Amino acid sequence: MPALRYRVLPGDFAVCRLSPDEAEPSWVRGAGFCNVTRTAEELSIICAAERVPAEIRAERGWRVMQVVGPLPFDAVGILARFVSPLAKVGIPILAAATFDTDYVLVRQDALMLAEQALAQAGHEHVE
Repeated sequence: MPALRYRVLPGDFAVCRLSPDEAEPSWVRGAGFCNVTRTAEELSIICAAERVPAEIRAERGWRVMQVVGPLPFDAVGILARFVSPLAKVGIPILAAATFDTDYVLVRQDALMLAEQALAQAGHEHVE
């Protein structure tokens, strides 16, 4: 299988939890990666940590790796191929997807190990 290419987005990110009936807050707007998901149980937001007000329930200290896309919708196993090397070395991940590609979040303190595992699996870090 061909290697995947990925980039590490600049900055620290936070994963936030709000109640499901809350409106999307204004602090999520702006440039850069942001993922907003609403379910019956929660409003979950992933965005730059610096945007998140202190009183918001959030897990901070995440880094975002973007699989270089666009990825075709009929592609099979892309995310599994990317995260399998991370699982083998015990790195927890959080995944998000957009129309064009996949994003994988790892804790800041695990980023170096994650990049080593991905390199050993043949995946390429690009700028």
